[in-house]
Amino acid sequence: MEKKPATLETVLFAKALADETRQRIMKLCCCNPLTVGELVEQMAVTQPTVSHHLAILRNADLVIVEKRGRYVLYQLNQRHLAQNCCQVAEVFAPEHPLEASS
Repeated sequence: MEKKPATLETVLFAKALADETRQRIMKLCCCNPLTVGELVEQMAVTQPTVSHHLAILRNADLVIVEKRGRYVLYQLNQRHLAQNCCQVAEVFAPEHPLEASS
């Protein structure tokens, strides 16, 4: 069976996951929406650093952004994460097709 080429979406997804700081952000906002300020406090990094990494995660559709009044909350997009994990598996192991969970 011939391998599928990696799509731009798959590449953006893989790059977004490749950074330890982004992995920490994803873990922190997995089940609870957090503001940039809350992420800064929990991670002990600067606000520009958190904002930079959130922009990459947004670009890869790995965080859901919700505005509540003057606050912007970020939460892990678990459905998109699962779908893209399956997509990466199909690109690199097409002989073992997976089904995305609904």
